[in-house]
Amino acid sequence: MEVNDSRRYPPRPVLGVGALIFKADRVLLIERGKEPLKGQWSLPGGAVETGERVEDAIIREMFEETGLEVTPTQIAVIFERIMYDAESLPEYHYLLIDFFCEVRGGSLCPGDDCRNAAWFTLEEIELLPITVGTLEVIRAARSGATSVTIARP
Repeated sequence: MEVNDSRRYPPRPVLGVGALIFKADRVLLIERGKEPLKGQWSLPGGAVETGERVEDAIIREMFEETGLEVTPTQIAVIFERIMYDAESLPEYHYLLIDFFCEVRGGSLCPGDDCRNAAWFTLEEIELLPITVGTLEVIRAARSGATSVTIARP
């Protein structure tokens, strides 16, 4: 059986998870160390593996990307990210479930696919190179909205 593990030009959207962790007026972000979107800041998270529950995926991804042990407490926002290539074909297509999480252990340290991990205020985030939708997701989560729609480029 041949398995296509490429996330580029997927036959269907890739299910992913992200973590919203707030500490006072700050939120945790990671700087992406690999493509797509290398060098941009985003919420920590990643793809759900086949057979893995979404709650287990966010726990695993948080530890891999940040060194933090977390407990997901509830779904915060559902967000769809579609990135088109030069011919307007969907090169990447993710359906992301972002969870509010609480830190229960570990030490903040960027993982192998991250360049950095740090806490930022909303004002600081506005000055960062961030992935499309990240700021909107954070604002939606703070306001209690459960989904985010981003205008198509």
